[in-house]
Amino acid sequence: MTIAEAIAKASARLTAHHVENARLDAELLLAYVFERDRAWLVAHFPDELDERHRRYYDQLLNCRAVREPLQYITGRQEFWGLDFTVTRDVLIPRPETELVVEAALAAAVGLPAPLIIDLCTGSGCIAVSLAKELPGARIIATDRSPEALAVARTNARKHLVAGRGLFVEGDLFGPLSGPDIAGRIDIITANPPYIREGELSSLQPEVRDFEPELALVAGPDGTEVAERIIRAAPEYLKAGGTLIMEMGMGQADAIRTIVDSTGKYGPPMVLQDLAGIERVLIAKKK
Repeated sequence: MTIAEAIAKASARLTAHHVENARLDAELLLAYVFERDRAWLVAHFPDELDERHRRYYDQLLNCRAVREPLQYITGRQEFWGLDFTVTRDVLIPRPETELVVEAALAAAVGLPAPLIIDLCTGSGCIAVSLAKELPGARIIATDRSPEALAVARTNARKHLVAGRGLFVEGDLFGPLSGPDIAGRIDIITANPPYIREGELSSLQPEVRDFEPELALVAGPDGTEVAERIIRAAPEYLKAGGTLIMEMGMGQADAIRTIVDSTGKYGPPMVLQDLAGIERVLIAKKK
């Protein structure tokens, strides 16, 4: 069996299991088996697939056929042009979350050494990306999951920013206290859980069955964690400091109402993702 034939067969198998982008996934998995890129794979389509690589390929296809995400199988995902390690202990970084990074970089203009808190850090994708872009920044990242923090620390070391980030276990601002931090933060970023409890069962299997529920589900309304962040953030932000937070589809109006109800922020802004969904809140402390 040639490499081209193996990919065609794998693509048909994944399609039968309702995997989106089955052909692409089939190619990426075989490229992973060979530890090569797709360009190399295409150049070697006529080559025979040896037995050792075929068996390994079949093992990976078994995982993808039951809808395990490609990123968990390969253990990696690109975000902000960086290669991040991912495991089942963290959410898979998504393109729309790059809007949080973009907004934070805009908020950091003119700040030579911004102090940043990243809540619900997960893989550390936001914190590490900001550390790479802002050499003078100091970043404190929190997460309730010690397993997620281990992944975040791995990514910080991988991208040579471990010395400028502190990863601490705890719920939101819980592990942060004292006069050294209150009222001194320039930017707070967050990608909190925002799925409603009743929605989890309707999500695609890759999310529902494999991604950590702790990082997905916020509560009955989906805005519970976001509200806690919005109400607590002013204690930590400087005057003029910025809260930047991802939110779920259809939640923008409720989030704006919560922001306005605090009386502690100026008029909030909301950024749309490429699909036109209101996705990221930006709120500056008065």
